[in-house]
Amino acid sequence: MGFFKTVILIMNNEIKKINLTHSFIFFLFSNIFSVIIFKLNNFNISPLICLLLILTIGVSHGSLDNVKGKKLFNILNINKISIFYFSYILIAILVIIIWIIIPFISLMCFLLVASYHFGKEDTQFLMSENSYFNQLLFFLKGLLIITAPMFFHFDETIAIFKLLLVDNEIFYSTLEFIEVNKILPIAIILSSLSSIFLFLRKFEIKKFIVFLDYFSILVLNYYLTPLVAFTVYFCFLHSIRHSITLVYEIDKNDFKNGLKIFGQKAFPLTVLTAIFCLIALYLLNNNYDFNSSILKIIFIGLASLTFPHILLEYFLEKNEK
Repeated sequence: MGFFKTVILIMNNEIKKINLTHSFIFFLFSNIFSVIIFKLNNFNISPLICLLLILTIGVSHGSLDNVKGKKLFNILNINKISIFYFSYILIAILVIIIWIIIPFISLMCFLLVASYHFGKEDTQFLMSENSYFNQLLFFLKGLLIITAPMFFHFDETIAIFKLLLVDNEIFYSTLEFIEVNKILPIAIILSSLSSIFLFLRKFEIKKFIVFLDYFSILVLNYYLTPLVAFTVYFCFLHSIRHSITLVYEIDKNDFKNGLKIFGQKAFPLTVLTAIFCLIALYLLNNNYDFNSSILKIIFIGLASLTFPHILLEYFLEKNEK
């Protein structure tokens, strides 16, 4: 057990070093890219480009869920892996159906779950304990992904919500109340306080990552449209960071070899997911305009993949202890 803990500690230190470098590069990239796009007033990044980036770089970090599913079933001594595939796909389909039936509740659940998921996945490697207080900090940190676009581009964010089939007047009245009464800045301040707490708890300089991430997200949302800002964050921070951890889990001694194996294993499901999304885009385009169809694919599609992905992570984490 002592040897195992030592290996985990060494691996976590290596991950922290790589992620600190990654955060610094992402911070520089976010600032330079955002300012350039902002200065080019007439240059608009197509929603199609955002979709393609999400379907390749973004989705790839969840493309090893089949491997994780096999690992979970081995722990639980379940031999039929087909049960995992059936359950995973069924949950994804149910999320889409529920979204169509009750889009308002679905969107609210997605925003809350996404806040926690983004905060935890982007930060968990820095924390050695899994306390309830840390879970709250993860949620507040991830809340920035949801509140920053509303704070800087309220009308554009509301327009996206409306394209996601949400037409609940109480929902929009509540959002307007939040915007008018300056509640959004409070949420952003709470997110900043969570970053400070995460940085100071068992202090080490590598935790400066949380501030680099925080300011990167603010800069992206200040200069860019909500869709573009989310795409850059999701693909180049969230997905890459999670992928770094997966690469190290594959090969703790040789990062390049781990990266090669990760690419080989992630490629089939990434391609399959992209094909399904493009088929859905073709079908939706018969009833909605092209850009509206893309936004539905991105956010409702991500919701359908996020819920089974989070459930898998939860059960795997719970049963590995």
